Amino acid sequence: MRSAAVCAALLLYIERAGQILQALRGSEMRNFILGIVVTILVLLIGGLGLVLLGFLPTRANVAPPKMERHIAMSALDNSVERHAPRLNNPVPPTDENLIAGLKIYTMNCALCHGGIDRQPSALEKSFYPPPPNLILHPPDDPEWHLFYVIRTGVRYTGMPAWDKALSEPDIWKLAAFLTRVDKLPPAVQDYWKKSTGVNAPTSEQVGHDDHK
Repeated sequence: MRSAAVCAALLLYIERAGQILQALRGSEMRNFILGIVVTILVLLIGGLGLVLLGFLPTRANVAPPKMERHIAMSALDNSVERHAPRLNNPVPPTDENLIAGLKIYTMNCALCHGGIDRQPSALEKSFYPPPPNLILHPPDDPEWHLFYVIRTGVRYTGMPAWDKALSEPDIWKLAAFLTRVDKLPPAVQDYWKKSTGVNAPTSEQVGHDDHK
């Protein structure tokens, strides 16, 4: 009887100890999670405070850090991949349409993204982030991607949405031109040279901007 009572008391003690240990573990887990939440809130409030109190620089005439540029361009590409409809270009890439795209580029885009004379843009170092030179470094993106970016613009970059200034066919002509800058047909290359006195770039002369 005595051994049975001792065993029962021991089992009761073990059960009680387990309950206490489980309660402590639950309390520790709650405290751990609470600590994570508090840390995140402190970081968010601290970051917001830095912004609102004017500690972040606003200069646009400086180069962004490489890591910041990489993160921003990755975020842009992923956002376009998620939101842009995969449309086929309804405008055929004829010589006439590609020359029209070249003219649209010259009139609306060259000031920021570089002229067809293959010279750097006068405003290249005046934006944050700096706009890519689309002639020396043609975009390595499909036409639907470029159409979406041109039509809707890009927040906080200086890239406007062109849907109020250009018609959709004109935006498609521009996208067709940009995806073929280094592989234009002979007639368009001839027009390029007659317009600028400079040969159109070839695939061996340019480096594609793949946003990396």
